[in-house]
Amino acid sequence: MTLTQQSLPNHAPARAIRYRTTGSGHGAIVRLMSPSDLGHQIKPFVFLDRFEGESSFIHGMPMHPHSGIATVTLITEGNLRFEDADSGTGMIDYGGVEWMRAGSGVWHGKEMSVGTSSRIQGFQLWVALPPELENASVDSQYLESGAMPEVGPARVILGTYQGVASPVRAPAGMNYLLVTLRAGESWRYVPPPGHESLWLSVSRGALTAPGLINAGEMAVFEPGDGAVTLEATGRDTVFVLGSAAPHPYELALGNYSVHTNPQALQAGEANIARIGARLREYLRTPGASASGPIPVFK
Repeated sequence: MTLTQQSLPNHAPARAIRYRTTGSGHGAIVRLMSPSDLGHQIKPFVFLDRFEGESSFIHGMPMHPHSGIATVTLITEGNLRFEDADSGTGMIDYGGVEWMRAGSGVWHGKEMSVGTSSRIQGFQLWVALPPELENASVDSQYLESGAMPEVGPARVILGTYQGVASPVRAPAGMNYLLVTLRAGESWRYVPPPGHESLWLSVSRGALTAPGLINAGEMAVFEPGDGAVTLEATGRDTVFVLGSAAPHPYELALGNYSVHTNPQALQAGEANIARIGARLREYLRTPGASASGPIPVFK
């Protein structure tokens, strides 16, 4: 990961950019943030991947576990099909969301498949959960784009913005917006009281904030409560923006898990191991692979 800290002059505005990164590439997936680097700076946001490429790359997504976090998969171009025993089937396209609160433990990775588009682009975000939810039951939502409310150029993916609430059942104290600005258009984001963490990542186009942020970059702003004014430069621009009250807990890290303490992590990983044993038993069942998508195991 290429990560640089901004050198701030004495006359810098109250909400200058503190860090910026283009991440590290893994084929169609670029990791912009992980819990071991920027995740410590802007928790509860602890992980961010940007993905872009031929839709078929989704076929290579393996079954994998999580605990202690929620994942938010957001499409910014193209579409994917979802199929889940508890939620039915449908299509997620621009602004559509898969929300999964992993809580006490889940294995997933095959509930999403290629839709009608040849290419897809989007983000996967991990959110650290508070103690009362980090070992709670799994909660999944698949929300097509029409279900996501809009305020001006912003779609409210998580939280509440200007009195408009997202339907996603996320913990309070965080906002996650998908914003589209036309070339030359500006937009001002005023964080809610207490939202000291603020970051954004550009999917397409470029922004001035006031420094230039190009497609593929993630920028983290100085902690505080100041607003930011963003302007699309040269072409229509799509980006995601997150703000939140600080997550007042240390991060206890596993390979696929983030918890608030070692004991909760141990409980989550033990449950993941039990679920994984059931999954392997299921996959050994004759005809399991021919009966349709592998279900989410929880």
